[in-house]
Amino acid sequence: MSAAVALREDFNADDLRRLAKASRDAGQSRRLLALAEIYEGGSRTDAARIGVVGLQTVRDWVLAFNAAGPAGLINRKAPGNPAKLSDAQRQALAQIVESGPDPDRHGVVRWRLKDLAAWIYASFGVSLDESTVGRTVKQLGFRKLSARPRHHEQDPAALAAFKKTCPPKVRAIRTRLPAGTAIEVWWSDEARVGQKNTLPRRWARRGSRPSAPKDQRTAHAYIFGAICPEKGKGAGLIMPRCDTAAMNEHLREISCSVEEGAHAVLILDGAGWHVAHDLVVPANITLLPLPACAPELNPVENVWQFLRDNWLGDRVFSSYEDIVEQCCQVWNRFIDQPWKIMSIGLRDWAYQL
Repeated sequence: MSAAVALREDFNADDLRRLAKASRDAGQSRRLLALAEIYEGGSRTDAARIGVVGLQTVRDWVLAFNAAGPAGLINRKAPGNPAKLSDAQRQALAQIVESGPDPDRHGVVRWRLKDLAAWIYASFGVSLDESTVGRTVKQLGFRKLSARPRHHEQDPAALAAFKKTCPPKVRAIRTRLPAGTAIEVWWSDEARVGQKNTLPRRWARRGSRPSAPKDQRTAHAYIFGAICPEKGKGAGLIMPRCDTAAMNEHLREISCSVEEGAHAVLILDGAGWHVAHDLVVPANITLLPLPACAPELNPVENVWQFLRDNWLGDRVFSSYEDIVEQCCQVWNRFIDQPWKIMSIGLRDWAYQL
């Protein structure tokens, strides 16, 4: 019979019992108490009885304790099979997903899991099924998201420059006002709502395609909406068309919503009715135009998406009057919830004043 493996000499029974008392791992405490019995001169059989295990398991505990100390007695998750992709290969996969496919070279306009699996095999000679590729891509921080339309003439440098120059421009406006005038940053935009309505996404069983009524009539109206995210307030009108007369009414509505004695900096795009020569801008409002082709800088775009996805979309409007009624109800419901205006509309880069 082989001799029992001796315990390491830099611990004693009192040390192990003290560690067992402080441990938050029940399994580690039980193993420490079993080995403390051996330190006190007890037999391996007594240690096995305390640990409620067999002698071979006690021997495994001794080997683990000798190799790693008390930390070697903590339950650890089994390592499982080694990853088929190295760290460098995973980073290469992340880069190709981030950059997107080249239609001429890869033959697709968006990555599917089967396309990524084929790319991995062609690049590294590693064969992975689609479920493994999906888990790997999610571990790298990617999710399948809907792409937002971007104008083909958009200048990314102009967007970055506007974020940097917006606060100084607001400060410059403040210097032209009487001392102590409070500044409110507002955002404005318009949205068309009509009988040809949107169909928001919905939960449905995998493999099915849910249906929804889709009106083909063309009656429509426009929501002229503006929000002040910092104050959690908004101002809006429902108008039959987008023109300078409608914008003048909208500006008067915003002007009435600005706190007394304050001045509003209204950020908006360069639509024709925003820059018309006969546009009447109230004295307590200064217009600040956005760069061309950059609607994603305007948080009111996100307001429209929220309203369509939750309250306006998937409806059949019976008439123009019904459109106006529903739009009024939805807009009033929205501005009655200032926390939603703040959550959707606040942009940190716009308030570095």
